Amino acid sequence: MKVFIQIPCLNESEFLPATLKELPRELPGIDEVKWLVIDDGSTDNTTEVALANGVDYVVRFSHNQGLASAFQAGIDAALKLGADIIVNTDADNQYDASAIPALVAEIVEGRADVVVGDRDTRKVSEFSPLKRVLQRFGTRVVQQFSGTNVHDATSGFRAFSRDAALQINLVTKFTYTIESLIQVDDASLALTNVPVKRNDSVRPSRLFGSTWKYVRRNGMTMMRIYVQYRPMHLFVPVGFTLLILALGAWTPWLIDAFAGHPHQHLQSTILGAVLAISGVQVFLFGIIADSINSVRSLTTKTLHRVREIELHVGVEPKIYRERK
Repeated sequence: MKVFIQIPCLNESEFLPATLKELPRELPGIDEVKWLVIDDGSTDNTTEVALANGVDYVVRFSHNQGLASAFQAGIDAALKLGADIIVNTDADNQYDASAIPALVAEIVEGRADVVVGDRDTRKVSEFSPLKRVLQRFGTRVVQQFSGTNVHDATSGFRAFSRDAALQINLVTKFTYTIESLIQVDDASLALTNVPVKRNDSVRPSRLFGSTWKYVRRNGMTMMRIYVQYRPMHLFVPVGFTLLILALGAWTPWLIDAFAGHPHQHLQSTILGAVLAISGVQVFLFGIIADSINSVRSLTTKTLHRVREIELHVGVEPKIYRERK
């Protein structure tokens, strides 16, 4: 059995050696442990530093394509290189690598297909009280969206079985954490959580400039993903709400009509008509989105089969550099 530990990187030459120093080369029940770095268009010498510090393979983009694209490229390369389990971690050594055996063990022992490292953000002293609240609230929202019991939705410290990795097909470019969780539920994969320690930050996050920017972008990402994967859960309640509001707007006219003293109530009648038409349109949008979601589901299954065929026939990964 072969484990790949992958690290998406962007200008990480300063901090990458410390991260690599903590990674294991041997794991219980594992025959080989390989390291893979995805250089997301770095302008420093991240690739050279990675190879000099023992990384086995480097996938390199000519320009920055975003964290989600780097994550997906790493998954694809690791699978083609024969990975049975893929562990994803960060280049800034945020996650304590001593938890990797525990993440891998959940998959080796057949208890899970996907394992998420739980930082227990309630106790991270480095986070402000506001950030802790936002982390907990965001995780609850993602739990509802994804249908999973994930404890730390934004944690990038994860392990995937080969079958789970084959079914990850990301559309978003900002971050992979949320969309991959919804795909876990769609594919009926087993997910579990493993407590992990969080090391102190050595630099500010490069994914977002502020907490509010992160909340805004993640909020838009969740809305987009929800429309794509759970359209009827969104459009049906909105449509019903608009129809109920339309009925409320028509109530004065209805009361007078039943009382035998009909009045025009022109403004409320027009408002009710607008709301009713909008409600019907939202229902129609939901039906269209649900039809598109069915096509997306079939496309995902097709991609899964294509990737299995590629692995069977031995399609070579797009490796930029390999340690000699």
